[in-house]
Amino acid sequence: MTTFSVRFLGCKVSHVDAHEVRERLLADGHTEAENAEIAVVNTCCVTNEAVAKSRKEAARAARTHRRVYVTGCGANLAAEAFAGLPGNVTVVAKRSEETPAFVAGDVGAIGCVQADARLDRVRAFVKVQDGCSFSCNFCVIPLVRGGSRSRAAEAVLGEIRRRVAQGHREIVLTGINLGCYRDRHAGYDLPRLVREAGELVERLRLSSIEINHVDDELIGALRETPSVARHLHVPLQSGDDGVLRAMGRRYTVATYRRRLAPLQEEFNLTSDVIVGFPAETERAFENTLATVHAAGLTKIHVFPYSPRPGTRTAADDPVSANAKRERGARLRAASHDACLARWRTKVGDEDVVLVDRPGRGYGDDYTPWLVDGEVGTFVRVKGRAVTDAGVLA
Repeated sequence: MTTFSVRFLGCKVSHVDAHEVRERLLADGHTEAENAEIAVVNTCCVTNEAVAKSRKEAARAARTHRRVYVTGCGANLAAEAFAGLPGNVTVVAKRSEETPAFVAGDVGAIGCVQADARLDRVRAFVKVQDGCSFSCNFCVIPLVRGGSRSRAAEAVLGEIRRRVAQGHREIVLTGINLGCYRDRHAGYDLPRLVREAGELVERLRLSSIEINHVDDELIGALRETPSVARHLHVPLQSGDDGVLRAMGRRYTVATYRRRLAPLQEEFNLTSDVIVGFPAETERAFENTLATVHAAGLTKIHVFPYSPRPGTRTAADDPVSANAKRERGARLRAASHDACLARWRTKVGDEDVVLVDRPGRGYGDDYTPWLVDGEVGTFVRVKGRAVTDAGVLA
């Protein structure tokens, strides 16, 4: 019996990809262990820093494991970044669909099938779509993951039923460009999938969606499906039209705000923003701050611009590192203030929280709560006070 461990860096899709490798190894009869013989490191390449962290993680694993498999976006985009690592490191530059079988085949099955390779979480991430065909000027996703492609609705709904049977209380639909989901053979798009998946689960959440896909049909599905969580993560990237054009994004600031307006009162809206893009002046950054405020965004994931090889802006990086750090700090401060303001509205109100770790859980709108309760259960709570970590129940 071979022991293994799996770790990941990056987004929720990277999390899903890592656990697909995990489940395949478990199904082949191998066992997870803290001091394992084999390590799988699923990497990220969204910035230079992400690649550097991925290499560092792989190097650390190489010192403590007999074999290390480097998988994921970093392996696909920047295999050379892992050159010079010890000989026990194998870089697997393959699509996410192909990686579990390759790793499992290289490790070798031992003929002891484990029937229930359950994720050690109270929520399950179900990947319904991969890849992207939008080709924004700064983005490497089409290079490392290919064009948009979707799973069959039957397979998605079947996995959701299986996860629910395993005990998961919340299902998160994930994808690189989730709104592109289509099963044309069976007549499914994302709104229909949301409606039918919502009938199977206690709580359904979308991981992230582009503003281009936030239309009346999707809004209707979100509002009319009782199990859908009142939280939506919609990347902004910049709140300045000039920067958006330079990025090759397919919307304006006015479009972004108009499409989110119907959800602004009832949904918690979070986002991604890149600071220090080549076209970003100080004035453009101020426009981004104003847009974040006007759109009612709370939690912002801030990324300093980092040129990615093979993209249209690979040779451009005129904004200084100091300016990126300063703008990033200002945006994170604005995000923190917006989160605190939303959390304060919870004081004196009730909510239903899914406890996902000791002493902590998330409400329907993804507000973090500090709460006592058994992990994996829904708890009705009342807000008492606000801390920097969330709402005290």
